[in-house]
Amino acid sequence: MKTEYAASSLPTVSRRGFIKATGAAYAGLSLGIMLAPRAHAADPNPAFPAPGDDDFAPNFHLRISPDSTVTIVSQNPECGQGIKTALPLLIAEELEVDWASVQVTQAGLDNRYNRQIAGGSGATPAHFMEFRQLGATAKAMLITAAAQKWDVPVSECHATSNEVHHAGTARALGYGELVAIAATLPVPEAEQAPLKSPSSFKILGRRIPGVDNHAMFAGQPLFGIDQTLPDMVHATYIKCPSFGGKVKSANLDVIKRQPGVTDAFVLEGNGKIDEFPAGVAILGRDTWSVLKAARALFVDWDIPTNVAAQSTDDFQARAATLSTGPAQKNLRTDGDVDQAFLNAAHTVESYYSYPYASHANLEPQNCTAIVTADRAEIWAPTQLPSWGRGLIAGNLGVPEENIFIHMTRIGGGFGRRLISDYMVQCAAIAQKAGVPVKMTWSREEDMQHDHYRAAGWHRFKGGVDGGGKLVTWQDHFVTLGVQSDEDTGRGAGMNSDEFPCRFVPHFKLDQSLINTDVPMGWWRAPGSCAIAFATQSFLDELAHAAAADPVEFKVNLLGSEAQPSANDGGPEYHGGRMATVVKLAAEKINWGAELPRGEGLGVAFHFSHLGYVAVGAHVVVTKSGSLTIKKTVAAVDCGETIINLSGAENQCQGSIVDAISTALGLEITVANGAVQQSNFHDYPLLRMPGTPAEVEVHFHSTPFPTTGLGEPVFPPVAPAIGNAIFAATGKRVRSMPFNKADLSWS
Repeated sequence: MKTEYAASSLPTVSRRGFIKATGAAYAGLSLGIMLAPRAHAADPNPAFPAPGDDDFAPNFHLRISPDSTVTIVSQNPECGQGIKTALPLLIAEELEVDWASVQVTQAGLDNRYNRQIAGGSGATPAHFMEFRQLGATAKAMLITAAAQKWDVPVSECHATSNEVHHAGTARALGYGELVAIAATLPVPEAEQAPLKSPSSFKILGRRIPGVDNHAMFAGQPLFGIDQTLPDMVHATYIKCPSFGGKVKSANLDVIKRQPGVTDAFVLEGNGKIDEFPAGVAILGRDTWSVLKAARALFVDWDIPTNVAAQSTDDFQARAATLSTGPAQKNLRTDGDVDQAFLNAAHTVESYYSYPYASHANLEPQNCTAIVTADRAEIWAPTQLPSWGRGLIAGNLGVPEENIFIHMTRIGGGFGRRLISDYMVQCAAIAQKAGVPVKMTWSREEDMQHDHYRAAGWHRFKGGVDGGGKLVTWQDHFVTLGVQSDEDTGRGAGMNSDEFPCRFVPHFKLDQSLINTDVPMGWWRAPGSCAIAFATQSFLDELAHAAAADPVEFKVNLLGSEAQPSANDGGPEYHGGRMATVVKLAAEKINWGAELPRGEGLGVAFHFSHLGYVAVGAHVVVTKSGSLTIKKTVAAVDCGETIINLSGAENQCQGSIVDAISTALGLEITVANGAVQQSNFHDYPLLRMPGTPAEVEVHFHSTPFPTTGLGEPVFPPVAPAIGNAIFAATGKRVRSMPFNKADLSWS
């Protein structure tokens, strides 16, 4: 795999922006002066030790000790996306240090850091320039320190491999020898600390192992579920199977007599399904004891009266009716759609759907807590620790400034752990019990009390003119809303400028809502992860209706120009960038090859999280309908610089496998307000034999800002497979999961 980089055209960061980004004004500290132990003593959070008296700590992310030890703090949660490696690499590259000499430590939640979240593939674009500038500025200060020590011009000095060298005399000083002087220097302006050209990168773009790899292989306690504390008890929390139910009574006396159980009690919660629903806490000496005791639990639940309408069958019937009637809301109309359909040479109408989906994190929800009336210390695998802190403060009465969050490594996030229900539940149990508590949900609790990817339905109508050009597009989108609310659930909405808006002269997007108590949440590439299946599959239908080559049809539609945001503040959609990756994916999947009946190629694309991705799929379908995905390729434009090639490939390959798993076999169904699936036997994640024999990733570098890769590759995978199935069999799959479709042919 070869990636070529154009010269950097990215903007620099101003001195004002640099100081703001690095938190220089925090607690009256001045950037560039060693963070004094006295000042740090005022920080009540014990998770973040102060630098030593002789350390050079020009910002809250970097510390260099007199022994030349380089420590970089990773501020964002790590959930397998590789950010704990990627962001420190940016500092190390500009600082001119050997990566092997760097130690990376995980920050806890700390107000000095501007953005501590793992979500939206946002950490890379948010911090790419900032972290490079951190390294470049620290390097400039070290070079200045060496110049002062040698009494030579700064222009005669340069840094490389943890040292500053003097060109005139070949003298060299290690960074550790310069920290005392550097700690006294003012912070230079950004123009005095220029960033490197990508052509001179020594670390970025290479394959770098994850900083936690060895520790994980060695079984070190990195994850939330690994945490232990002295005198800790274990707990689990059982909630009503039907969402919104409350506890009338429970056989607590029976539970307290179970082997290994130390206590059991009811918590009323706060009445919010997505935060702190009512339930029964069971405490004991180990996880097995409390999970086993839960099997003996009997609860008389006060179940909501509307549960009969909270079912998959009911949702599907209502969606079918709503989608054929007048829409509740028009999200966007461009041109004259009705007249365009009258003038169209060919029109196509189709109905697409996709189900609820669970995050199915391999590490079930868990949390460890020590809580008193006015203080809490939390260890949690959280993607958004500040939300957890706020929930604990709001529900338990603990002052927010006295809540300390340790961010453990996350055993699968995918958006589930952006929602902090498990954190406040654990904290409430610990506060009531008066002892340190580690709460672990069972797999069944985890799957049946998720915050699900929303189901959705699309009634499409599209038209092409006599020249085979797409001229009109209409979508009546039926989605899910929250009870007593007029808005969509989390991750259930659709942007009014969703493709092909901006590329079709006559465009209409309508929306109707079905309200539900089933909790919804952000799910890897929220919205896009399912909407792309529908829109890209229907686009393929229109290509065939136009008797056009599907790839040529899509490339012609995209054009070569950037389309400005159709909404205030939204991103532009660059048709040329997308057309390029579509052509690259088609090339790599061998588009146009002669294939026997039962084999087919499909290509789909999608723009999300600022990334341009096209996916090609090669499938084989037997006459009996057995599907094999032989090969997938992803063509990816994520901007100018790949930070860590290994991590980038891993994210793309993982997205492909995850998307295949979701498209083929995953479905959450609801009956009487309760989820029917409970474990991997009835929610079957993809097994290794079901993965493609070949999974390729091809990066296409462009002179645009670098973007994240945790999500953009996921959306186009399902429609690429669906389009390939049509090419192989002549059968169009219009609903997920695909394993419910009859793919047989003769």
